[in-house]
Amino acid sequence: MSKVITYYYSHVSPWSYLGHQHLADIAARQGATIDYVPVSGALIFPKTGGLPLPKRAPERQAYRMVELKRWPGLLGVPLNPEPKHFPADDRPAARMALTAKARGEDIAEFSLAVMRACWVEERNVGNSATLIEIANAVGLDGQKLLNDAGSDQAEKRLEEACERAMADGCFGMPWYVVDGQPFWGQDRLDLVEKALAGEL
Repeated sequence: MSKVITYYYSHVSPWSYLGHQHLADIAARQGATIDYVPVSGALIFPKTGGLPLPKRAPERQAYRMVELKRWPGLLGVPLNPEPKHFPADDRPAARMALTAKARGEDIAEFSLAVMRACWVEERNVGNSATLIEIANAVGLDGQKLLNDAGSDQAEKRLEEACERAMADGCFGMPWYVVDGQPFWGQDRLDLVEKALAGEL
């Protein structure tokens, strides 16, 4: 029986970005496949008790910054903890990725490129022109993808992805599910690997 990791993530979550490639490496080691499901904090947080970053208590914001400065060095993943274009709307990229996925495209590379654009390259991933450039760079037809991602069907697809995430217990990103077990945050990826190996 094949092993599957359901992976819910936001393209503007630094934690999703920090764990993105690590998750792919784990899946390769464990012979697992990843079901990439981009979602939006704007749709999930209000329903699960979460707050957008600017509305969080100063103490929470301060500790978040401590962690953002701590993890990149530990993981060897470049990250600017205070990028120029953050926060950015994560919904356009999610709709584009879900549209590409619905066509049978592998969206892992596109999603990583969007995350890098936000957290390393100082680009505005809420901007249509930027998303078109990113999609083209990974071999997708960016303009067509953007056009199709503006449809009512694409919006419904995103809403359904978020509903599916919340049905799996998701209240923050990244959120991983292995054989019914949920794991929140890239700092739980060692546990994800243990679950895949049948050790948890």
